Amino acid sequence: MGKLVVSLDGVVIKEVQITKDKTTLGRRPYNDIVIDNLAVSGEHAVLQMVGADVFIEDLNSTNGTYINGKAIKKQLLAHNDTVEIGKYKIKYMIDEGTDYERTMILKPGAAVPAAARPMAPASAPAMSDFGALGGPEAAAVIKVLNGAAAGREVTLTKVVTTVGKPGVQVASITRRPTGYVFAHVEGASRPSVNGNPLVGETVPLRNGDVIELAGTQMQFVQG
Repeated sequence: MGKLVVSLDGVVIKEVQITKDKTTLGRRPYNDIVIDNLAVSGEHAVLQMVGADVFIEDLNSTNGTYINGKAIKKQLLAHNDTVEIGKYKIKYMIDEGTDYERTMILKPGAAVPAAARPMAPASAPAMSDFGALGGPEAAAVIKVLNGAAAGREVTLTKVVTTVGKPGVQVASITRRPTGYVFAHVEGASRPSVNGNPLVGETVPLRNGDVIELAGTQMQFVQG
């Protein structure tokens, strides 16, 4: 079970256990987590719990929501991530004893090594990895089936890999101890798996599944 530790100027103000599917954060008194400060919007952000995962989404706040110093719209939280809202810092922590991977470290922008992929035209969907500790014993791969990048393969050696076009449609593939799961991250329309639009926040991936997003088809292959 995850919890949030809210602090201001290094002083812990409150600790909140995440027990609901949706936990709202903002200045208005009806929020689950109330931060009475003008730098915080009335409805600033929402945390969504999906199984063992917790996503945080900025609700078009005035001053934005930051994770580890970087502005975000929606992102999966990792153990020890620090959410910054105004002068407040909110550390996300996963309680000891959970079987969820607590060593995950998200580093947005870490690109796939050039040696591991062929060059793709600028119009092709971007694929970028979020760095993490360790890798699976038998890594899976994503194969692009159509478009200018057809034939390209990306090995899923990281805990979280993002696929799609930023600002259009973005999804993530997360490695769990029990396998890989696919999640919608950004975009008005939802991606599909084997022709079926993603209904919930996540869906488990199986060998041979065909993912489609931002007009591109990709096949998930697990050795």
